[in-house]
Amino acid sequence: MKVLAIIPARGGSKGLLNKNILPLNKHPLIAYSIAAGLQSPSITRVICSTDSEEIVKVASSYGAEVPFVRPSEFAQDNSNDIDTFKHALSWLKDSENYIPDLVVQIRPTSPVRYIKDIEKGICLMSEYMQADSLRGVSIPGTTPYKMWTISKENFMVPLLNLPSEPEPFNQPRQKLPEVWAQTGTLEVIRTETITKKNSMTGTTIIPLVVGEECYVDIDSLMSLKLAEMIIQETDCIKP
Repeated sequence: MKVLAIIPARGGSKGLLNKNILPLNKHPLIAYSIAAGLQSPSITRVICSTDSEEIVKVASSYGAEVPFVRPSEFAQDNSNDIDTFKHALSWLKDSENYIPDLVVQIRPTSPVRYIKDIEKGICLMSEYMQADSLRGVSIPGTTPYKMWTISKENFMVPLLNLPSEPEPFNQPRQKLPEVWAQTGTLEVIRTETITKKNSMTGTTIIPLVVGEECYVDIDSLMSLKLAEMIIQETDCIKP
């Protein structure tokens, strides 16, 4: 089975300048995603999709393939994952006649991962042929039943309601429905879901429960420091 890992890493970043190649425990951030792809036995190919020549050099030095430079129209602040992945798959098909069975998205901004989770995710997608995709999920830090929106009149409005409980935001978390938050740790997608259904998920999505420590998304210096601490204290994948 051909399992392609794609690491999307555009050069522009408004929150953290050059975020994808910032140093994290003596390695550039993107190196952790490349290591995840290269160290996972079931992944057969690892490529980086980027518009940045600097990222091309860094990704190549850590062992990822960079067979093309992503066009700028797919590397904007508002660019969608689906456009990036359709471009990559189209280029690989047209240029190399290469069509993978599964595509694994390994986001640089979520560097805390374990090989066992990646292998389990790929295995589950192989077993459940009716599934369109799989996503890593974790227990969120805050339940959405305790979240709010703010009205135009500047009043708080509950984000979610419960028919059985008029004020869920005043209840202990243990009494509220169990919810799961998607993480950037791992996404395994059937190729046809992207190319034929024009979706990164499809409608039949398998959950893969990962540890709470994996629920880190680097978009600030504080989150970068948190990731640094977690990586130092766990046996997650390292370059």
